[in-house]
Amino acid sequence: MTLECEILGPSAGPLALCLHGFPDTAHTFRYLAPHLVQHGYRVVVPSMRGYAPSSLSKSNIYSLSALALDAIELHDVFEGDERAVLVGHDWGAAATYLATAAEPSRWSRAVTMALPPFIVFATALGSYRQLAASWYMTFFQNPGAEQTVANDDFDFISQLWATWSPHYDARDDVALVKRALDEPEHLTAAINYYRAMNGPAPNDARLARLDAAMANAPAVPTLYLHGRDDGCILSSGVADALAYLAPQSRMEIIDDAGHFLHLERPDCVHSLIDTFLRG
Repeated sequence: MTLECEILGPSAGPLALCLHGFPDTAHTFRYLAPHLVQHGYRVVVPSMRGYAPSSLSKSNIYSLSALALDAIELHDVFEGDERAVLVGHDWGAAATYLATAAEPSRWSRAVTMALPPFIVFATALGSYRQLAASWYMTFFQNPGAEQTVANDDFDFISQLWATWSPHYDARDDVALVKRALDEPEHLTAAINYYRAMNGPAPNDARLARLDAAMANAPAVPTLYLHGRDDGCILSSGVADALAYLAPQSRMEIIDDAGHFLHLERPDCVHSLIDTFLRG
């Protein structure tokens, strides 16, 4: 498949690869990307597989291992070295955890937002409140989910943003998501991220190796950021996240921010990232 990437900053700078989540677009890093450029990074922001203008997967694979492999291969394409930084939000955070677990020597540091380490989220799903907040993950297993999401000019997407970041005006962001998922095949691709969670493992040795890395202990220092008012993944369920990250990691809960904290509190998020990346 082909990934469309926005590229900013000096070609000789260390790579900073920024991965977006659902339902979102590469435009979500419109504040963070230029900020990282100011600190000398060469920033690459792909539209994740299946999200226009990136192509669909010819093999129809949208597993987490495929997302992590995309990050690893982008590291190669843009000639990243051991100074590279991986930044992920939501599904991008999931890909970041797996890519850094599978090939830690590629990355000096990682930043993850709005999704804790896998074991923490799995434990949180044992509570009624988090299970209720995650209802959409089960709904997306329904073969008719696409039609519901597209109804009323994608009002489903608007409502998710309003629920997940209740104090943020997301109209511009939602408009871009609609554009990225307007074609039925692209909408199905985005929903297939969730269907792949319960589907058979892809028959691909590279992806099998990445799947096996899910069990690896974290090896890359990671800054984990979470909005206190997140309506998607409740902040009450992520308190133990730091215990499952690599040494020298940090965790911060951001007040007055929801799921899209990097858009709601960019100055705060940038300051925390700056301090962490300086080491």
